Amino acid sequence: MKVKCKSKSAFVQPIGCMMLSIISGMGISPLVLAVPRQVSLHSPEQSAQRQPQKIAQASGTDTPQRSQLIQQANALYSQGDFKGAEENLRQFTKKFPEDAFGHFQLGNVLFQQKKSEEAISAYREAIRLKPKYALAYNASGMVYASQSRWEEAITEYKKALEINPNYGEALTNFALAMWQTNKKDEALSSLEKALNIFKTQNRGEKVNQVERILKEIKTADEPGVS
Repeated sequence: MKVKCKSKSAFVQPIGCMMLSIISGMGISPLVLAVPRQVSLHSPEQSAQRQPQKIAQASGTDTPQRSQLIQQANALYSQGDFKGAEENLRQFTKKFPEDAFGHFQLGNVLFQQKKSEEAISAYREAIRLKPKYALAYNASGMVYASQSRWEEAITEYKKALEINPNYGEALTNFALAMWQTNKKDEALSSLEKALNIFKTQNRGEKVNQVERILKEIKTADEPGVS
């Protein structure tokens, strides 16, 4: 999702558009549609991304029809056809109304189309079906953050981190919200934790991204830095 930089009030920290885009991109990572065999398991974070699909399979709902609908949605999403993916996933949730993963993925597609309230509703349904759905809480926080609804975003990120304290993307998103609400120390602390987690997981790209964000926040208050 592209982040639009609006004129900032005196109460909003001047973090750059580049950093906003990086953080949004980091949070988006679990939003990419994927079938289980397409995900390589290298870290706890990626394991968390696989978990909803594993649960659905274990519950006996991984029928050929279910797999086909997921794969179709994945193909449409990959092609950038978010409207088509939405239609596919609405069929999916109609046929499998108790499948939390389907509602979560529907929320992702709606978010890509900037249908914020509908996305929130889809994530809420996923959470209703699976209360410990950290990815859905983080995604909800991202929707609120995209609207600069920082306090609501913080609430969602906190819920995600209560479920999974080592959720690197949620820690990074939480840090941005802290920075935007003038809580620099909390932002830096959350980013440092995220950085250590990504290093432990050998996720070099994420490490580089967080280091860049840390640098921008640390230098934002220095004289001559705009």
